[in-house]
Amino acid sequence: MQNTITQLEHSSFIPSEAKTISNRYDYNRVLRFLDQKGKEFYGPKFQLQHEDIPTILKLAGYFLQDTALCEDHGIDLRKGIMLTGPIGCGKTTLMNLFRLICNQEDRFVVKSARDITFEFIQDGYETIHRYSRGKIYASEFRNYCFDDLGTEKNMKHFGNECNVLAEILLSRYDLFVAGKLKTHITTNLSATELEEAYGNRLRSRLREMVNLIGFDMSVQDKRK
Repeated sequence: MQNTITQLEHSSFIPSEAKTISNRYDYNRVLRFLDQKGKEFYGPKFQLQHEDIPTILKLAGYFLQDTALCEDHGIDLRKGIMLTGPIGCGKTTLMNLFRLICNQEDRFVVKSARDITFEFIQDGYETIHRYSRGKIYASEFRNYCFDDLGTEKNMKHFGNECNVLAEILLSRYDLFVAGKLKTHITTNLSATELEEAYGNRLRSRLREMVNLIGFDMSVQDKRK
């Protein structure tokens, strides 16, 4: 598929290895918007890193529902996103920024996996229902990004131990199959580590639920 945008060849954002992108959107404009909002939210030192642009473009194409770009990169728009990468590479920051460009139907809340387990201590199994079934009213959020999956621990409620995130994700799988919601995830874990933490059943479900988009594991911690 020929979709190179020649006017981007001398862009300050688009690197040579990522020039072949869809012509539906001006991705330079999208990247400048993300860079601007990043500075507003995280301070003037924020900047999109040159080496991260290929990953960011895939995310941008997904959240803009750019079918041509997504087909080119094997991204299924029916699924959610699992964004992987080492600690400090900017996964959470990017997901917060991409909330600003997705359409109303696909809006989502970023929720820390650890915070959800703490809610379980207080509210018990209602917490699982809260995040697996979404809100009662259609005008409220049903889509979530579970941030830092794998950093939480099994929790007990009245002596009963529960892998809270595993239960939530397994329940959300059923609604995903019915076409009623999407789930996004950020994690530092590899596929093998996810299986060790949550079991083969959930790993299999995640393959069906999410597109895997990852940072290079050699990316340095941007928080240093």
